[in-house]
Amino acid sequence: MAHATLGRGTVAALAMLAMGGTAQGQVQGQGSMERPWLLTSASQFRLAAPPDADTTRGELAQLRGMAELRDDAARARIAWWNAAAPAYRWNQIAIEESLREGANINNTSRRLALLHAALADAMAAAWDSKAAHGRGRPTALDPMLTAAVPVPADPSYPDEHAVAAAVASAVLAEVFPARAARFSALAEEAGRMRLLAGIAFPSDVAAGTALGRQVAGVALDRARRDGSDRPWDGAVPQGPGMWTGTNPGMPQAATWTPWVMASPAEFRPAPPPAHDSAERAAEMATLRAFARTPLSNARAVFWEAAVGGLRNYEYWNNHAMRLLMEHGQAGDARAAARTLAILNIAIHDAGVACWDAKYTYWTIRPSQLDPSFQPLFSTPNHPSYPSAHGCFSGAATATLAGLFPRDAEALGALAADAGASRIWAGIHYPGDVTAAQRIGEQVATRALERGR
Repeated sequence: MAHATLGRGTVAALAMLAMGGTAQGQVQGQGSMERPWLLTSASQFRLAAPPDADTTRGELAQLRGMAELRDDAARARIAWWNAAAPAYRWNQIAIEESLREGANINNTSRRLALLHAALADAMAAAWDSKAAHGRGRPTALDPMLTAAVPVPADPSYPDEHAVAAAVASAVLAEVFPARAARFSALAEEAGRMRLLAGIAFPSDVAAGTALGRQVAGVALDRARRDGSDRPWDGAVPQGPGMWTGTNPGMPQAATWTPWVMASPAEFRPAPPPAHDSAERAAEMATLRAFARTPLSNARAVFWEAAVGGLRNYEYWNNHAMRLLMEHGQAGDARAAARTLAILNIAIHDAGVACWDAKYTYWTIRPSQLDPSFQPLFSTPNHPSYPSAHGCFSGAATATLAGLFPRDAEALGALAADAGASRIWAGIHYPGDVTAAQRIGEQVATRALERGR
């Protein structure tokens, strides 16, 4: 059965976009060397100098007093926030909220792209101010103060966890307004745990919070202009070979403002085969001839139930954090933020491109073309061409392959499996998958170029 895979040439090309080795190797310079997604430059909101020596001595006394308050509960929360880079924890919080709400993949990919673009810029801005001021950590200035966690090697001002908390809580409050108070409480706790841990000054946290709010303001301004609030006012077209149904899934997502594409239609594939063509008949024959087995059914259901729809973004973000951990980058605030931004922006734009094609061609599903053909499970409520799973998973795997070339072969196998599973289930024609994975690879290439 024909289906697309990440070929060696594609993997090599994607890997070249990560020249310098890995994501870690590209974020070692000052924040001002990084190209932001939202800001005009990493220095756009450069902070004024930290407090003078007298104020610093007073803050050290405050930290010594707070260190005496470290009980088991406090140490547990310090460890929870310090387990990995700030972007990791806020990624987890955002995904949990999305799953709790039952948000569809279009809305969630938009939210995650916005969140992680803002976090990546916030970390670049934080390192710009760190490099500009070079403030030592509290324990370096007061040997009597003990830290509850390993002391970071980078400058103390501003505190990166406070920056991230201010950004993330503002973005999440915008997209989950009913939960705004929870995000505010988490942001306050994130900063307070840095003080209890003895690794940041109160003024580091205050400055980080102020910086994060400025970055969040830019991010939210973009979000309010991305077209996601426009309702769909179209109609389902009628005619032979056209998708049939009511309330199609999120057709307005085809018009959202992309991050790295020039327009939603930039990577639009050629039209699919006509419903009455010999090529379409051959594809239907391939679907009918596929002999489903318990194993193929299990794999198809896995990609549908465990990775499809609501779970797709969770699955690939978890892979990203695993790869960051395996490559020694999970604790690097800039590397983690950069990786998650590139990944989620690629997933978002692949979805926009996919929906543009779906609602340009309105391709009939196999079981609609031949009502006697029974798919393994119900088909999603949107047109067939191209495959949404192929677009999202293709973009995710190609992006991660570019960032982590050592793992490209395994990621390519996942992309092939994800795409083929839609054919095994009988909900897509083989050409739907081929076109989708091409979209995913094109968007991933663009996201990697933009995020270098």
